[in-house]
Amino acid sequence: MEKKFVKVGQLKEGGYLLIEGIACQIKSIEKSKPGKHGAAKARITAVGLFNNQKKTALMGTTDEGEVPIVLRGNAQVNAVMGDLLNLMDMESFEIFDASKPKDVTGIKQGDEVEYMKLDDQVRVLRRKGAE
Repeated sequence: MEKKFVKVGQLKEGGYLLIEGIACQIKSIEKSKPGKHGAAKARITAVGLFNNQKKTALMGTTDEGEVPIVLRGNAQVNAVMGDLLNLMDMESFEIFDASKPKDVTGIKQGDEVEYMKLDDQVRVLRRKGAE
């Protein structure tokens, strides 16, 4: 898994963070001021990118957080096989499978979709041209 290290104090809502090895999107960050005996802390609430699981983390603002490198791209739907989609990237022509998303309806063969990918995990975000 590709990742980079960023100071927790520099993270922003909507960004990504690895919490317990799971890639998450940050929903909220609450920062506390440093006290008499300690450094400033950040309470981070996030949701898993691929499993929608809620995660929280309490870290010092000067600590290093692991930020996963999430790839985004466009793909064409080659086939719809039950709950699975067979996709082909529009730039690299790489072929891979993704779970059919429950929140995106009407996906059929030949459609163009936007996706995010981290290692072998793929999530379809939306169907293009269906706003």
